[in-house]
Amino acid sequence: MQGRLSPMIDNRIQSFPWKGWQKEFEIASKNNINTIEWTIDDDQLYENPLLTEKGIQEINALTKKYQINIPSLTGDCFMQKPFWKSIGAQKEKLQNDFINILHGCSKANISIVLIPLVDNGSIENDLQENNLLTFLSSQTELLKKLSVRVCFESDFPPKKLKDFIDRYDDDLFGINYDTGNSASMGFDPSEEFLQYGDRIINIHIKDRPLGGTTVPLGEGDTNFSLIFRMLKEHDYHGNLILQTARAKDNDHLSVLKNYHNITMEHAKKIGLPVNIS
Repeated sequence: MQGRLSPMIDNRIQSFPWKGWQKEFEIASKNNINTIEWTIDDDQLYENPLLTEKGIQEINALTKKYQINIPSLTGDCFMQKPFWKSIGAQKEKLQNDFINILHGCSKANISIVLIPLVDNGSIENDLQENNLLTFLSSQTELLKKLSVRVCFESDFPPKKLKDFIDRYDDDLFGINYDTGNSASMGFDPSEEFLQYGDRIINIHIKDRPLGGTTVPLGEGDTNFSLIFRMLKEHDYHGNLILQTARAKDNDHLSVLKNYHNITMEHAKKIGLPVNIS
């Protein structure tokens, strides 16, 4: 996850690394990490390199130079200001932001845009759910044109999430499975994969205890052995994005390399052909 190789900003576990985003490509390349998931916040949204012509040129030059792939984007901006909860001029503005981000992703060869339906973005009622569906359904032709898919990260229980995603075109929309969030909410991975395993197109790897926040891998309640077995049974071939805990001593590279090795061991043990970054 972009930013995990940079110092924390204002003690936040995740935010766009304004001062070090270019350097992360070099660090990743030197440490056998070939994939970065982009992050974008509402703060200074249109200053993010993904939304400027100069920035797009720089992103594409860096990916080519360091052989780094950016397959996906986590749209924290959507969670910070969810268009499905807005009305009037603000709703129109936020929907236009979404469209502009799609265009930026296409220019940077990013093929998955993640909408976090958690925390401030959590869907609270049928009206919000239908607002989201109505708008995204109106963008299907644009998604096809730009070769971009949308995936949702949600706090819905398994059956509710299945009912939710079944309303969307399976060629254009899918699920981001967050291992730590599911553990924190007490969901059973077997039930989750039974309900919507075939719609999972992206994975966030992290660990959380039941009802708690992110902790180092192995210190929470995430059942990695079961999850990797489910991924194998569902023939998952996508990415595993390390959205892991930050280092207490600010040596973020060392802890990320350790998490990379732990995740690789799980994948190799089960024979899972995935890209871990």
